[in-house]
Amino acid sequence: MRIPRPRSLMGQMLLAVAAALLLVQGLGSFLVYQAQREAYENGMLNVAAFRLITDTRGPGTFSPAGRPPGGPIGGPPARAFPLEFSTRSPVGQSERRDTHAEARLKGILADQNFPQSEIAIVHRAVGTDPVARRGVEQRAKARGLNAYEIDDMMNGHLLVVAVRPQPDSGWLIARVRSPRAMNILLTPLVLQTLLIYIVLVGAVALILRRITRPLAALTRRVERFAVMPDAEGQLTPSGPDDMHRLIVAHNAMEARITAMLDEKNVMLGAIGHDLKTPLAALRVRIESVQDETERARMAATIEDIVRTLDDILSLARVGRPSDPRERTELSALVASVVEEYEDMEEPVELGDTVRIVLELRSTWLRRALRNLIGNALRYGCRARVSLVREGQRAVVLIDDDGPGIHEDTIDDMMNPFTRGDPSRNSATGGAGLGLALARAIADQHGGALKLANRLSATGEVEGLTARLEIPI
Repeated sequence: MRIPRPRSLMGQMLLAVAAALLLVQGLGSFLVYQAQREAYENGMLNVAAFRLITDTRGPGTFSPAGRPPGGPIGGPPARAFPLEFSTRSPVGQSERRDTHAEARLKGILADQNFPQSEIAIVHRAVGTDPVARRGVEQRAKARGLNAYEIDDMMNGHLLVVAVRPQPDSGWLIARVRSPRAMNILLTPLVLQTLLIYIVLVGAVALILRRITRPLAALTRRVERFAVMPDAEGQLTPSGPDDMHRLIVAHNAMEARITAMLDEKNVMLGAIGHDLKTPLAALRVRIESVQDETERARMAATIEDIVRTLDDILSLARVGRPSDPRERTELSALVASVVEEYEDMEEPVELGDTVRIVLELRSTWLRRALRNLIGNALRYGCRARVSLVREGQRAVVLIDDDGPGIHEDTIDDMMNPFTRGDPSRNSATGGAGLGLALARAIADQHGGALKLANRLSATGEVEGLTARLEIPI
């Protein structure tokens, strides 16, 4: 199963630190384990050598068992069994000799001038060795141990060391019982790793939290400013010095953008006033034109200019709306817009709707619906309007029966001054700002406008569907 990768900065940093720490700690633990294991095994071999040297009075003889002074380094005291003399090697057919330990014991015995012709060392469980098993049973009977304690002793690790002093002599066998080196060494290493993980990962998490908290606040502020540039207040600088400077720079940039948008609105208002005044004067002057046909053409031209001017001003101001959002029943708003067209006897039908109440700017949204329905009537002859809920989004669908839009240009149709009819004939459309304005209004509400061709069962285009999505 694939583990999902965290998407947040804090999650990815913690994952990277944890992975690097695991690699470093794993390598370090391996080296420490190897060193401690070697020291542990050397201690075990020293105990066995002590038994052989101190209890032996000569080749082929041995004294009663003595007790070594202590256990191996890093572990509990080793428990030794009485030294045994045997004419046969203690190594079984299926047992594997520890040649590495044999080489080290040979060096230890050579330093003590102890004669050895051959050395054999094997590892086995206490319960599988007859001599060790009898010793455990005797000790358990003398101490009155229970079955659980006896099983634990039987499952213990036994180091069997056999030495033949002369090629033709018997074997001197020493047995040393102790827990496996792995059981003793791995536990502190695991505890050490867990402690390091808790301390380091906790410290990194605190540092990352101090960094990512102001970064997350800055991200939310940027997202809100992208939807509502008129958001009041500024983000309070916090966090490390670098984050503090970033937030201060963002506040300055945000203030500058807000000032530029305000200047743009003032300028557009002045342009609109300055242009509409002479257009109103032209309306009055064309009344003196005697030719009614020419006068009607001039009046229509002036109306086209006024509508285009209104669309341009609306498109420019949609990013800085002055009216606040109000709680509105979207289904009622959609029905009222459809009724306007029905009163004008336009072929507009209201389909299925669901009751959805949300915060929106009804004046702007009404204009977006009019533009979409107007386009459906202009290019598709009729319009069918419906309202559905899809998850956390309210979706207004406007279907028409027109020829649709070529897939390569469907996204370009929502750009300003782009028309379905490449000619500039006013009878087939306006200035190409209707869809651009509708998309800008959808963006203003945090939603989206999507256009898609509606296909029949045979794959032919039978109309266009406009989806106006608004988050709930």
